[in-house]
Amino acid sequence: MHRSSRSARTARADRPARRRLPAVAALAAATALVAGVAAPAYAAEPAPVAPAAKARPGFHPDQDFAGSTVAAHEGRGGGAAPFASLAATQTPGLDVSSYQGNVNWSSVAANGAKFAYVKATEGTGYTNAAFAQQYNGSYNSGLIRGAYHFALPDVSSGATQAAYFVSHGGGWSADGKTLPPALDIEYNPYGATCYGLSQSAMVSWIRSFSDTVHTRTGRYPTIYTTTNWWTQCTGNYSGFGATNPLWIARYASTVGTLPAGWGYQTFWQFADSGTFPGDQNYFNGAADRLRALALG
Repeated sequence: MHRSSRSARTARADRPARRRLPAVAALAAATALVAGVAAPAYAAEPAPVAPAAKARPGFHPDQDFAGSTVAAHEGRGGGAAPFASLAATQTPGLDVSSYQGNVNWSSVAANGAKFAYVKATEGTGYTNAAFAQQYNGSYNSGLIRGAYHFALPDVSSGATQAAYFVSHGGGWSADGKTLPPALDIEYNPYGATCYGLSQSAMVSWIRSFSDTVHTRTGRYPTIYTTTNWWTQCTGNYSGFGATNPLWIARYASTVGTLPAGWGYQTFWQFADSGTFPGDQNYFNGAADRLRALALG
C-alpha cells in the first residue's frame, strides 16, 4: 500500500478508524534463509502485546513508525530538492512499517531505492506483522536492509527493549546486505514528549539500549531522531556521535543543525511521502559506502 498522503499524522484523532490494516500473514520460518545467508532472527508470527504495553491507554503500535510524530511537532518545509544542498553523492532509500503491509519490492528497486529500514518492534510486546515480507522481500530485490525499533522509554529499560528487538528482527550479519540495527527515539505518541524521563535518565536509557545491541550484535545501533527532540529530551547530549550512526529526520530542503556530537548524518529522512512507499530517505554517500556501512 502506498501512502498518497501522510497528513493524518497531524490529526491522530482522525486516524484510528482510517489506518487500521488487515493482519498480514508473516512468512514461514523457512524464509529466514535468503540466498544461502541466515537473516537476523525474527518472530514468524506477531508476538502478543505485553501486559505493560496493554496498560497504555490507546496503544496503537501499527500507527507508530519512524517519523510518525515529526510533522505534527516540527511541520514540513519546502524549497529546492534536497539533493542540491548536499556535497556528497546521495543514495536513495525508504523506511516502512506495518502501515504499508506487503510492499512491491521489485517496483521499489526499479524506481531506484538502494536500501530500506523496516520497523521490527515497539516497546516490549509488539512485532510488525508484515516484517518478514518487508525485510526478506527487500533483501531478495537487491536492497540493503535493516530493522528498527520504536522506543517507549517509559515502558521498560533500554536493555530490556534492546534484547526484545534483537530477538525479533534487530540482528545483524556481515553479509554486506544488512544495515546496523536502528533505534527510533522521537516524540512520545502517547503523552509527555520525553516520556516522563529527565534528560540524564533519557541519556542513560539510550546508552543502555545501545550497549545491549552492541553486545548482542557487534554493532552500535543507528540512532533515528530529530535535533529538536534530542535537544529537549537529552539536553543535546554529544556522547553518541563517536559510535552510533545518525539518522536525522527533517522534512525540509536541508538537514539543518545536527544534534551535538555528530558532524554529519549517515541517513536523512527528508520527506514522509514521495517516490517510494513509506518515508523518503538518503544515505549520505555513494552506494559503495552504503555497502561498507553494512559490512561494518
